[in-house]
Amino acid sequence: MKNNIKFIAFDADDTLWINENYFREAEHAFCHLMMPWLPHEKTAEELFKTEMQNLKLFGYGAKGFALSLIETAIRISDGKITGGHMQKIIDIVKRLLERPVELLPDADEVLRTLKNKYALVLATKGDLLDQQRKISKSGLEGYFAHIEIMSDKRPQDYTRLLRRLGSKPQEFVMVGNSLKSDVLAPLEAGAYAVYVPYPIIWKHECTQEPRSPRYYKAEKLRDILDFLL
Repeated sequence: MKNNIKFIAFDADDTLWINENYFREAEHAFCHLMMPWLPHEKTAEELFKTEMQNLKLFGYGAKGFALSLIETAIRISDGKITGGHMQKIIDIVKRLLERPVELLPDADEVLRTLKNKYALVLATKGDLLDQQRKISKSGLEGYFAHIEIMSDKRPQDYTRLLRRLGSKPQEFVMVGNSLKSDVLAPLEAGAYAVYVPYPIIWKHECTQEPRSPRYYKAEKLRDILDFLL
């Protein structure tokens, strides 16, 4: 792989910095708030159902999550949710958006090590304003030759990214924690992919590992240096 690659793209959330933990905390707070109407586990199921229905309309990220919280609250309370409860839901989302950016171990070192040999790309999906905030606060922005905030990560989205970079698929590798978004989609676009698992994964992103000569797995981010140096 390393003999072909010119561009290394990194996912951001849960690859370079913590993200899913904060969403889980927000979900837990919401489920606790809704306990007068449904048990915690049932509320979580209803929220996930709402999120899946809304993805095409709201996309990924904190603001779409907020709208799904509100819609779920109205539905499971049969419209009896109060203004006070709504304010608490808004406060949950505000706390989520105000969380600090906490880098994962080795993120800075890995980017610094690879920067002089490859063109580094940040390829993340989610809410534009929130992702821009996290990128700015991360201190990692200067490592990247190109930053792409994507509405989704489907094969056609990677094909468009490759076109913008002027890269052939075999010159590009995607590194990330989601098998669905960071592995299967770039593989289908003809690129390489490196999977770096994160302990917590949103179930929408769960799927089976692929069998492909262009697929690699690293137990931790620093291990990608073994493939690329």
